[in-house]
Amino acid sequence: MASPPFDTLTPEGVIQSYQRAKDSRRMWESHWNDCYDFALPLRAETTQGGMKTGDKLFDGTAPDAVDQLAASLLSNLTPPWARWVGLMPGVDVSEEDRELLAPRLEKAAALLQSHFDRSNFAVEIHQCFLDLVTVGTACLMLEESPLGESSAFRFTAVPMFDVVFESDAGGRLEGTLRRIELTRRELKQRYPDATYVTEGMGEDSVSVQGSEETRIGVIEAVLPDDKGYRYMAVAEVAPGLLNETEVLSEGRFEKSPFINFRWLKAPGEIYGRSPVMKALPDIKTANKVVELILKNASIAVTGIWQAEDDGVLNPANIKLVPGAVIPKAMGSQGLTPLSAPGRFDISGLVLEHLRTRIRASLLADKLGQVAGPKMTATEIMERSSDMARILGATYGRLQTELLTPLIDRGLSILRRRGELPAILIDGRTVDIDYKSPLARRQGQEDVGTAMGWFQALDVLGPEAYSIINAPRAARWLAKQFSVPEELLLNEEEAEIRMVESRTSGSGRSKAPDLAKLQQALLQQAPSERAAIQPSQATPPLMNPDRRKITASHLDKKPGGQPLNPFIGAKE
Repeated sequence: MASPPFDTLTPEGVIQSYQRAKDSRRMWESHWNDCYDFALPLRAETTQGGMKTGDKLFDGTAPDAVDQLAASLLSNLTPPWARWVGLMPGVDVSEEDRELLAPRLEKAAALLQSHFDRSNFAVEIHQCFLDLVTVGTACLMLEESPLGESSAFRFTAVPMFDVVFESDAGGRLEGTLRRIELTRRELKQRYPDATYVTEGMGEDSVSVQGSEETRIGVIEAVLPDDKGYRYMAVAEVAPGLLNETEVLSEGRFEKSPFINFRWLKAPGEIYGRSPVMKALPDIKTANKVVELILKNASIAVTGIWQAEDDGVLNPANIKLVPGAVIPKAMGSQGLTPLSAPGRFDISGLVLEHLRTRIRASLLADKLGQVAGPKMTATEIMERSSDMARILGATYGRLQTELLTPLIDRGLSILRRRGELPAILIDGRTVDIDYKSPLARRQGQEDVGTAMGWFQALDVLGPEAYSIINAPRAARWLAKQFSVPEELLLNEEEAEIRMVESRTSGSGRSKAPDLAKLQQALLQQAPSERAAIQPSQATPPLMNPDRRKITASHLDKKPGGQPLNPFIGAKE
């Protein structure tokens, strides 16, 4: 779907693009509503603040599995208050330049990670993971915070019913259009430069329906062009308030503030598909089975009664309470119970089979917490390998559509604020070093392969150890375990240390203790007992001493940042 060119981007063109994209999305909405109703009722389209949800829900297997899968994604991709962002020299950097560049990139990555940790990222990304697991597509908005905030980043999990996408020729979700409804006061806060619009409404022109102020529809569009991304916010026509569409704000971005990612994409489709969609028939069936079981249980407890029409017994006057006396005619049977035809044992077997299939489809049996006794190191390695195999394809897509644009957008904001130099990730000079637990499992597999080779050398005898370059092997192991470069000696310093050790006589070469090495390497495998629950996704309170970073930045760059980072943004 083509978006308007940059030189012809007008308010009418933005509204038309939104309507076209929304019409294309209409077929997905009924499917999304079913998924939300049975797996995540809190995020349904009709949900309002304080509204009671889950009236259609009788079985809680799917909502519990969705929570577990979203928490597993959070702990394996972006664990809160743990290092998951890294930068490293690219493939075209020489060894000498790599030793000089690596510590600087390490400091830049630490600064980027600190801004993520101090922001609301953990809370909002967890909401996005819930959308991703339920409907297969999620949208995370990364805005620049005003100066003086604890973090330069401010995140928002955009509901899927509020946003539409446009894809490019490569299938990427590059164009984003979001519709929100704001009151007059909220318009003035988000778009302070659009005073000619808000003042033109007048205080008396704002109508009130009941106790809620009338809201005005606003469409925010971020569309790609040959120079980056063009931004425009347009206010829709509101009877009695706005007689025509008005431009509230416009600007340009180097990187899109909307980060759109999918679980699985079918050929020819823009929006993604989710594991809940695959398990939806079983979810609906299990929900219906539980509903019938509850009805049957109610019948079994209260009973169904029948009585002869003998002219004496009046069913309207009968109360089934302790001590009640129910009259009956001579020779009649009075009240007699009617046996229930249902069998609880059969329905229980069907329900257990359905729940097992739901848990398997949502990976709850593979990624859930371990409830048994403590696992051995080998069991941990096997479980980690199984998890990497299951989430391999999904992680590759999330790395491309979520993590890489997220890091690019974060670096763009920090460059704009002057907190980082001009670091551009091109893969040749600077590349991303993913440090999440799921990414480190690939390194664990490489270490396991190396351990097999070490054991093969042990069979050949001590002479086989002569081909091992111990310093390079140690440096390779440090890279696999994500050891910071600043903790390692460079090659010249390591060579000097080896010469001094040999001169002092303490550097005799000896065969490595493979048993101890293998035990140490197996201990590096992350345990699945550390899986984060949804209730623990909120980061702790910020340390007040960290405001010193913001204070120094204010001294270096005076002036205030507008509340809305979209206004005139030029990066």
